Amino acid sequence: MTLYIVIATVLLSLLALSKREISNNLIFNPYMVSRHKQWYRLLTAGFIHADFIHLFVNMFVLYSFGPVVERQFTMILGDTGPVIFLVYYLIGLVVSILPTYFKQKENYLYNGLGASGSVSAVLFTFILFFPWQKIYLYGLIGIPGVLAGVGYLWLSSYMDKKGGDNINHNAHFWGAIYGVIFPITIAPGIFLHFINQLLNF
Repeated sequence: MTLYIVIATVLLSLLALSKREISNNLIFNPYMVSRHKQWYRLLTAGFIHADFIHLFVNMFVLYSFGPVVERQFTMILGDTGPVIFLVYYLIGLVVSILPTYFKQKENYLYNGLGASGSVSAVLFTFILFFPWQKIYLYGLIGIPGVLAGVGYLWLSSYMDKKGGDNINHNAHFWGAIYGVIFPITIAPGIFLHFINQLLNF
């Protein structure tokens, strides 16, 4: 399922990058969502990206951690695992930008796009399953997932308050939180697994 999500995202992103009109119709604009009830934008914005680097980074992270999370879902939930993973991913796109929607819904100049919210969710679900597994920054520096996660949340919160870089750090933060809450909600035993893993490093 992860591969299908990556393919769909790459194709739609390339299409949107080549035709501005498509990007304008799919991008997350809270004002258009609020005033014109274009709720689909909460979802479609997650399938388009600002540029090739934005697209590559998100899809690289998703493809690195998504299949592992998907396999864990399948181990826990059986054959419905891949479908649940898809639902989880799509909900993550929406949930991660809802705080931004409520904050910016009267701002007709605000636009947002990218899969970062759900990608953050996938990363944090991975950390939930494997808290001490090292995550390599730039492929060189290995940091235990749980420590990288704490740092990521702090940085996202700090950068969101600081602002000025045109990145929706708030979506990263709430996507990460969602990535922890969703798996525990559908399978509460995951939390005990996390605690056990955490204590047995």
